[in-house]
Amino acid sequence: MRIGIAPDGLALVRTGIWRHERALLLGQVRAGGADAAAVGTALAMLLGEHAVAGAAVTVVLSDELVRLWQVAPPQGAVRMADLEGAAALRFQALFGGAASDWRIRADWSASQPFLASAVPVALLDALKAAARAYRFHLVEIVPQFVATLNQFRKQRRPGAWFGLVHGGVLSVAAYDGKRLAAVRTTPIPPGADRDWLEGHVAREALRVGLGRPERLQVCGPAPRGWASSIGRLKFACTLFEDETDPLWPDSARLALAGRAP
Repeated sequence: MRIGIAPDGLALVRTGIWRHERALLLGQVRAGGADAAAVGTALAMLLGEHAVAGAAVTVVLSDELVRLWQVAPPQGAVRMADLEGAAALRFQALFGGAASDWRIRADWSASQPFLASAVPVALLDALKAAARAYRFHLVEIVPQFVATLNQFRKQRRPGAWFGLVHGGVLSVAAYDGKRLAAVRTTPIPPGADRDWLEGHVAREALRVGLGRPERLQVCGPAPRGWASSIGRLKFACTLFEDETDPLWPDSARLALAGRAP
């Protein structure tokens, strides 16, 4: 089973062990906010209606609930403590607070910049408490963007950037060759067409000091007009097919982020 958690709602989805099996939306509830207490209350409402005892559960957290950032390893770093310290200092510089109340995980590297993520400790405690109360096995807690990036990693083409559309927001992973250079997020304005997308990508390339990508590969419910067409020479845009039921709420789509195809 998979649980999608966002500030405005939660969803429980059952997935099969066979590829041909369709995912089943078991339930959804509205949430009262992003704090751990509100999530815990919503979880109790959601799980109290379903038999989840003994189930293996993956939790996908919307990007509003987590922090994502790039970390440059300090020169001469040789210990994990050096990398952890660099990630904590960068967290404080970007988000204006100490990382003591957050749990940091990353693709640790002493030789190149790496992506780090942080989840509030209080939220992790609420999830662990729910696992104990409802007797399910909490096998993974993963941020939405990280889950999706890993899901489509093998499909990323050379020279391409990767984008995720969810809840009216576009998150973009900018690459410098094979290296992930930055993750940028912005709300999608009403009526955002291909011209808006091209302008946005061009601005983000300038901000991170890279050339415009050859291609942008996008997953999620992106506007169909973003796809490449004749006469569009600035960069190509590929929309990965969205196999989720279009009538499902965003929290259910969130629950399936990172699911193996």
